[in-house]
Amino acid sequence: MTAIAIEATENVRREHVAAPRIPLSRVTRIELRKMFDTRSGFWLMASIAITSVLATGAIILFAPDDELTYTSFGTAIGFPMAVILPMIAVLSVTSEWTQRSGLTTFTLVPHRGRVILAKAVSAVGVGVVSMALALAIGAIGNVVGTAIAGTDPVWDISAVDASHIIVGNVLGLLMGFTLGVLIRNSPGAIVAYFVYSLVLPGLAELLAANQEWFADARGWIDVNYAQGQLFMFDGALTGEQWANIGVTAVVWLVLPLLVGLRLLLRSEIK
Repeated sequence: MTAIAIEATENVRREHVAAPRIPLSRVTRIELRKMFDTRSGFWLMASIAITSVLATGAIILFAPDDELTYTSFGTAIGFPMAVILPMIAVLSVTSEWTQRSGLTTFTLVPHRGRVILAKAVSAVGVGVVSMALALAIGAIGNVVGTAIAGTDPVWDISAVDASHIIVGNVLGLLMGFTLGVLIRNSPGAIVAYFVYSLVLPGLAELLAANQEWFADARGWIDVNYAQGQLFMFDGALTGEQWANIGVTAVVWLVLPLLVGLRLLLRSEIK
């Protein structure tokens, strides 16, 4: 075999060597950076700190002295977090379709499941860090507010309660993520989340008031009611309460997510 033939054979072999798979850690870092690197993404992230500071300031300015407790600050901060974090999760998924960047993303990383996993890890990480930041701002507000009012700070949220708050908000974030995977359209997924978080609880409350069977089984059916137990600040939850949260999470979160992933993996990227 001539030298030219040997060289050609080696070139063919090199062409058939598969490129190494991009590590999941690198994909996760990229997805995390994509959540910040646009103007809208940056201000959405910044709104976490901004709304926490505004809510804390509102409690200091307007709450009576006897209500300057850590629970008051935590509750005030929790309301905007319950809206912002799911929106972050929704947009982390739907942006690939709404902004038509999916073709580039899934060409560079053709394994769609790894990209979605990286998005989920990034969203959950942002949620946990955001809630820790919000609780820290609330703690500062509690110290400052009581110092201004001349009262002693009341620390009535235990470490267990704080962990429940974080878990509850992460579950809400994951619901937004699930709707993003299932619908893959930003306006549609956002509307669906507000229906889930604002409309369904009212309907469930009405049904529980008129149907005794539903009132008795509500903890096993109503996901908002079951997860709402994480925000009661009553210390450790009972085994039945955790079971309520687990069952409703499987029905309302895991199963729709699996359906959405199935559709996403089989859909055409344009």
